[in-house]
Formats: sequence, C-alpha cells, structure tokens
Amino acid sequence: MLILGLQGSPRKNGNTTFLLQTFMQAAERMGARTLTVDVPRRNITPCKEYIVCEKKGFCPIDDDMKHDIYPLLRQADVVVAASPIFFYNCTAQLKALIDRCQTLWARKYRLKLADPGQKQRRGFLLAVGATGGKNLFEGLHLTMQYFFDAVGAEYAGSLTYRKIEHKNDMAAHQGVRQDVAAAVETLLAPLLGRSKIMFLCRENACRSQMASAFARFLAGRRVDVASGGSSPADEVNADMVRVMAEKGIDMAFRRPQSIDAALSDLADPDIIVSMGCGDRCPVVPGATVIDWDLPDPAGQSREVMRRIRDDIDQRVKDLVAGL
Repeated sequence: MLILGLQGSPRKNGNTTFLLQTFMQAAERMGARTLTVDVPRRNITPCKEYIVCEKKGFCPIDDDMKHDIYPLLRQADVVVAASPIFFYNCTAQLKALIDRCQTLWARKYRLKLADPGQKQRRGFLLAVGATGGKNLFEGLHLTMQYFFDAVGAEYAGSLTYRKIEHKNDMAAHQGVRQDVAAAVETLLAPLLGRSKIMFLCRENACRSQMASAFARFLAGRRVDVASGGSSPADEVNADMVRVMAEKGIDMAFRRPQSIDAALSDLADPDIIVSMGCGDRCPVVPGATVIDWDLPDPAGQSREVMRRIRDDIDQRVKDLVAGL
C-alpha cells in the first residue's frame, strides 16, 4: 500500500510540512509505505495547452511529471495533497502539477480508459490558512474535487486549519495529532488486511503487468498487488498496452521492475504467481506459490497477445474469486 504525499508549500519546514509529515508518520505506524514529493523543488513545467493530451493521452513536455509523478500517481492507493492557502487556493507550484494532470483526465474521459487503481484509490487534503474567513477553503475544495477525480481517486476527506501563519503554529495546535491519527485510521482501515499477491515473469513487460492490472481493477479493495521480473525490460511491451486498451484497461505510465523492487513494494506476499521467472523466483516463507504455464508473447503477433491477455484475465478472476 503506497501513500503518496504532495507537499505544495515553497517554505521549507513550515506548517504544511509539519502537517504532512505528521500524517505520513501515522500512516507508517499502520504499516503503509509512504513517499513524499516536495513539489516546489521538482522540475514541473506549467501546462502550455498544447492539446496533445486531449488527442493522444500524453503530454509532450519532458520533465518530472513524465518521468516520475504520473507513474507515482498511478501506483498510489492514497494521494495526500498538502498546501497553504494562496488567494483562496493552493500554491502556484502545486497548481502546476494539478494542471498537468489534464493528461490523466483526458485518458479517462476522452480516451475512455480505466486506470486499474481507480476503484480503491482515495484522495485527501491537508491545508492551512493565515486568516479565519468562513470561505477560506472553498476554492481549494473545488480544485481538489476535480484534481482527485482526474487522477482516479475518491475525495475522501480533509483536515483544514485557520489562523496558521507563524512558524510552529501547526506544531503548537491543540489536537492536531489526534485529528491526523483519526483521519489516517479511517482512511486506511479499508485497505488493511487485503491479500497480498505478487505476479512475476521474466521481463515484467507483458504477462505479469497484465495480471497485476487485472487483479487491481477487478479486486483492488480486496487485494494489494505488485509485479516484477527476473530480467526486467527497459519498458513495457507496446502491443500489450494496445490489447489491454481494447479491454478498456489503461496501462500508461507503468515501468518494468526487478523482483527485488517488487518485494520492496509488497513485503511478505501471501501469494506468488510465477509466469516464467524460473529459478530466480523468490522463496518467501508462508507464501503460496502458483505456477501459470503461459508462453511469453513478446515478439509474437498481436493475436497471440490477445489470447494470452484473455487467458490471464480468466485466471485472475478465478484466483480472486477463491480468496
């Protein structure tokens, strides 16, 4: 389970940072894996309205959104956006990231593709403001509603604090730690106790990628999923992406990874499904190992890729039905 934090304040070690760190520490105590993106210190170019994303589903700008942040948004089970209020909204730096997520909106609503993680992903807002105005957070709530929808996350709640202006105001706020602990428990409780399934093959470019996507799409609220390869490829197979799109499943922004990286993402899996990782498949005490004897479709015709896709789809349905 990955909790992705988006720290939007340009001020180092300020009130927003404290609030997000407190949230992430509470999530870690519940067993979640966390990662924080310090947005103002990343290379994120504001949207230039090229309209390429509307037509092709990809942004042509070459920066950290392309190489890092889009993939992380797709991996995350929970996305936590944190920002101080700037003119009744988030900071310009965080807004640049949000605007660039038009790419994900376009894939969802223009290309009609389903992100495998969208059924269980949640979004949460943390915000602080210097004044006490009644409408202080209204603009930000609207922005976050549409941002979380674009990235395939249900807007699951927020913690917002008024009259937070000076250094350490948030740390001195009575009850903030209890607020955060309660919010994290409510947010993560439905994701705890899911069966952990790891899908492994040789390159992590076709078979294990399809299996992990089907499992997450079909049963993401009941299973936590990772995939890896014994000799990971540089990128996922383009024909695999195309045939999964025929099923309405979006495989964009996925990257092959090693078995060790998969084990880092998903420690102590309950089930390991092997599709050709050979003698490099890991031995995990207590894990059930299942071997799916599936041919490698790499280099084969697209029709072969479709047959293997449909075979994996049915096998995953049978697997999750038996959990």
